[in-house]
Amino acid sequence: QVQLVESGGGLVQAGGSLELSCATSGLTFSDYAMGWFRHTPGKEREFVAAIGWSGKSTYYADSVKGRFTLSRDDSKSTVYLQMNSLEPEDTAVYYCAAAEAIPDYRLTASWKYDYWGPGTQVTVSS
Repeated sequence: QVQLVESGGGLVQAGGSLELSCATSGLTFSDYAMGWFRHTPGKEREFVAAIGWSGKSTYYADSVKGRFTLSRDDSKSTVYLQMNSLEPEDTAVYYCAAAEAIPDYRLTASWKYDYWGPGTQVTVSS
């Protein structure tokens, strides 16, 4: 059974940092691209960042570029999202997702992901 579990969310002041982790099990992690999406009530789910299965390609939403860094550790089947210079607009539930064997140009498409975690809340106070 495939499981994705996010952790690291919480409450932080604007300008602060958080690191989200997504631990996976039940899949061959190195075969999967990993993505992070976020959702705020009343808005569409939004692409945040993604990393290809090889780890060579990373993609970021314009709104987080330069502030967020995505990395993966295949030995731990875990992906990390380092979030710096957080802004109140980053407040959302953050979800990690796994997609098997998709081309890099599809990494921003949430509908291409096969598995999702339950999400972790990130709240940035002003």
